[in-house]
Amino acid sequence: MELSDILTLLDRFDASSAASMKLRLGDLRLELNKAAVPAAVVAGVAAAPAAVPVPAPAAEAPEAQPEDATVKAPLVGTFYAASAPGEAPFVSVGDTVKKGQTLCVLEAMKMMSEVPAPCNCVILEILAKDGDLVGFDAPLFQIREL
Repeated sequence: MELSDILTLLDRFDASSAASMKLRLGDLRLELNKAAVPAAVVAGVAAAPAAVPVPAPAAEAPEAQPEDATVKAPLVGTFYAASAPGEAPFVSVGDTVKKGQTLCVLEAMKMMSEVPAPCNCVILEILAKDGDLVGFDAPLFQIREL
């Protein structure tokens, strides 16, 4: 069974009304279960986007100063500061990086995803530790745009 077949199966299972499924093909064993989510949790998740305030446009300052910003995790995964154990980290505090340069790698389900710099910037602080499990939108780096 190919990865694409498994992903298709997961999508169809998710869209179905089935609560669980077991599949055995030779040495491959796959068990899927849908966890029941309490209504209060679903309601809280649905309400979260509405609670996010939209900032009003600020009056322009005569001299625009670069602001500190936070690079957040685009997905849930394990944070890795380097490409492999024992290798030098992608970035360190004080480094100047260019837009698109890799800041770290997040591993989710054995898939590695690079997190690029959103702009030309300076790394002010690294907020996650190597090997940490980070959640979606978790702060990873404090940066100052150049």
